Amino acid sequence: MRRLRRPFLWLVLSALAGVAAAAQTSRPHLPDPGEIGKDVMWIPSDDVMVTRMLDVARVTARDSVLDLGSGDGRVVIGAARRGARALGVEYNADLVEYAAWRAQKARVAGRARFVKGDLFEADLSQATVITLFLLEENNLKLRPKLLALKPGTRIVSNTFAMGGWKADRELSASVTEGCAAYCVAYLWIVPAKVGGVWKLPAGELALKQSFQVVTGTLKTGGKETAIEGRMNGDQISFKAGNAQYSGRVTGDTIKGTVKSGGGAGEWSAARAARAAS
Repeated sequence: MRRLRRPFLWLVLSALAGVAAAAQTSRPHLPDPGEIGKDVMWIPSDDVMVTRMLDVARVTARDSVLDLGSGDGRVVIGAARRGARALGVEYNADLVEYAAWRAQKARVAGRARFVKGDLFEADLSQATVITLFLLEENNLKLRPKLLALKPGTRIVSNTFAMGGWKADRELSASVTEGCAAYCVAYLWIVPAKVGGVWKLPAGELALKQSFQVVTGTLKTGGKETAIEGRMNGDQISFKAGNAQYSGRVTGDTIKGTVKSGGGAGEWSAARAARAAS
């Protein structure tokens, strides 16, 4: 009988190991789409829209992606498949567990993480891309925090807008491509704050800013010219008469080039006063 003990022990241990492995790889509970959550109803983006959202933001391996309200993890996993580091913040613990399981199955768990948390309390500062599939009222609640991020941070939303902050780009998907509903990906690029007065070596630039749109006046040589332009992250461009200005905003300075009449030169400005907030 003694000779049977070791094989029997091996069989028991093997059976226990099998049970443990099955427990680790078994599919966690997935809530039903349409389930009401803390802030929004959970409806997953169609797979083609995950692609559109990442495409419109031009996500690469250099990015750090943050998905607020990450659901079953498909956006985070899609970003990780592109080589990006990605984090999903989700209030529903079942969805957090399920998303982590999906990341394991997709072999991207090293780049895709999920945490249980309130999307309105999440730290946004480390992200280069933030993705959303929330209602517009939720987007508007987040908007002040988004606009305070580093210029150039990209914000993507499936279908729902940001009020008066108009999107910089958009991509859509059709029914034939596999999108049944909620089929537009909007992109916003956080603009540098340039509203106020800027001093030039021989003039003054007064700017009014509404999100990425800038207007104002340029005073040089005793002449005042109306300007219209746009921000693209920390890049500013505007036209004053026949001159086209472009430059990069770094803190309280702008440096760039001006083109007029076939010639080109450098220009710079230093902030003299900020616009009242």
